[in-house]
Amino acid sequence: MTTRSKTGNVAGSRLKKTTDSSSAEKAPVIEISAVLSVKELASLLDISDVDAIKRLMKIGIMANINQTIDFETAARVIAEFGYEARLSSRAARKSSTLLREIKDQQLQQESGGLKPRPPVITVMGHVDHGKTRLLDAIRQTNVMDSEAGGITQRIGAYQVEIDGQRITFLDTPGHEAFTAMRARGAQVTDIAILVVAADDGVMPQTLEAIDHARAAGVPIVVAINKIDKPEANPDMVKKQLADAGLLIEEWGGDTICIQISAKEKKGIRELLENLLLVAEMEELKADFTRPAVGVVLESQLDKTKGVLTTVLVHNGTLKVGDTVMVGTTWGKVRAMFNEAGKQVRRASPATPVEILGLNSQSQAGDTLNVVPGERQAKALSGKRELELERESSARPKAVTLSNLFDQVSTGEVKELAVILKTDVQGSMEPIRTSLERLSTDKVKVRVIHSSSGSITENDVMLAIASKGVVIGFNTTAEAGAQRLAQLENVSIRHYNVIYNLVDDVSKALEGMLEPAQVEVIDGRAEIRAIFSRGKKEKIAGVYVTDGKVTRSASVRVRRQDKVISESTVSSLRRFKDDVREVSSGYECGVGIKDFNEFQVGDVLEFFRTEEVS
Repeated sequence: MTTRSKTGNVAGSRLKKTTDSSSAEKAPVIEISAVLSVKELASLLDISDVDAIKRLMKIGIMANINQTIDFETAARVIAEFGYEARLSSRAARKSSTLLREIKDQQLQQESGGLKPRPPVITVMGHVDHGKTRLLDAIRQTNVMDSEAGGITQRIGAYQVEIDGQRITFLDTPGHEAFTAMRARGAQVTDIAILVVAADDGVMPQTLEAIDHARAAGVPIVVAINKIDKPEANPDMVKKQLADAGLLIEEWGGDTICIQISAKEKKGIRELLENLLLVAEMEELKADFTRPAVGVVLESQLDKTKGVLTTVLVHNGTLKVGDTVMVGTTWGKVRAMFNEAGKQVRRASPATPVEILGLNSQSQAGDTLNVVPGERQAKALSGKRELELERESSARPKAVTLSNLFDQVSTGEVKELAVILKTDVQGSMEPIRTSLERLSTDKVKVRVIHSSSGSITENDVMLAIASKGVVIGFNTTAEAGAQRLAQLENVSIRHYNVIYNLVDDVSKALEGMLEPAQVEVIDGRAEIRAIFSRGKKEKIAGVYVTDGKVTRSASVRVRRQDKVISESTVSSLRRFKDDVREVSSGYECGVGIKDFNEFQVGDVLEFFRTEEVS
């Protein structure tokens, strides 16, 4: 095939065609940049714009003539015409240099420009213990701006100033959002405030918040709230915290504890001063002179303004006019707003701002980087998408008991993080102690969270963030937790004998774990009516709430979270017809082998077991 000479009029001479002289049999080589527009691709191949769009549609790419495509997509189309695509040496050098600069920005801090930066604080704790009221009290204590005291929050983060020093607060819904961000690799919090009500004490969500903060390696400052109440008992709270492994300074520990009343605004200044003290001990520093690096807190599409992205600047200074890359999207910062909605020209480290200018929405946890210009941002966008695909395929497998030994042997894992859920409190401590005794020189077993009750989505989220496994003892997993675990490849193991649980973990550490029988929940249904069939048999009229029901499936009957029977489906009917399966959203009649004691409100759980190596 002879090479066409159609490339001379391509804009900016970005595309160059050469013939490989090493072998006459080899396909002619076309040098292209990391990204190019569909129009440029059509011009390069001497075909119409419509033909180029059709070729892309054949490989599943929907793009108009002005949209850009990456190198690999262009190479696939070019190959159909008998050519070999090659990244031009200049483009390869430029994109690799830019990527290296971005990685250097993230991983290195130039010692000459380092200065102390404000701490970033997240408030956590049990519901109704006063988190929102505390944040309101802190906002009203703000003396940084006379107009900023009583403002309505525009973004979920803001700054206050005390004695000339700033503190940044993240107004998140709690430890679930905190952990979700960390699961995506975004460690945005420096210090966690744990709010505990003096009249209510340590509650389940308090314990969860402690475990989540510990798993993140974040210092905890305790705020005992509601001390203005007559029934307040701060000493009881301190004892409960000690029982949870959080020993306050007054009792010989290293956790700062401040008694406050958010309602009466007592102790707020002392709390802020102690936060600054912890920040000083943490030696939080950043380079204010370098191009900005930040993390996305949230992103939304405004009908009038377009894409608005809330960013927390982590290092460097972000300025209006900067070209930024966020994940795989990019844009030029046209405007920035602080939490009061006031336009600002620059944002220094630990400052939250809302920026206008990205060409599409990004995800919470995505990294923001300033790049030299739009051309480089466009080139890097395609390059980064390819890198993310490669990273995704090369990413280490999720830790399970089955692959634990292999990951320990290759040095990928040095700690097995366990989220332990039991039916009763009494089972928790002996299992926890037995598991942690299995630690070896090569791998440490650490129970980062333990509580009683069913396995929830929050437990799975913590396992994702800590790269751990979930172990249930005499308890089940909620439907949402199972879906999330399957989606994220998180291992959930169920046991009803302590010896088997500990033995499996021990064997996993030694690489001797045999294939396990794993339970898979196929569906759930709620009993809404009961019918008689003959003298002895009863049929449950059910509504399938989740998954599906299959004839001959294993089933357990639950009544107020207790399993009262376990058997198999003996009959399955829709109206008068026998059917093989019924999906969620439909009603049906279910008969259960050797069980007739149905009650309206009972839940039927349909399951099967699979062998997993």
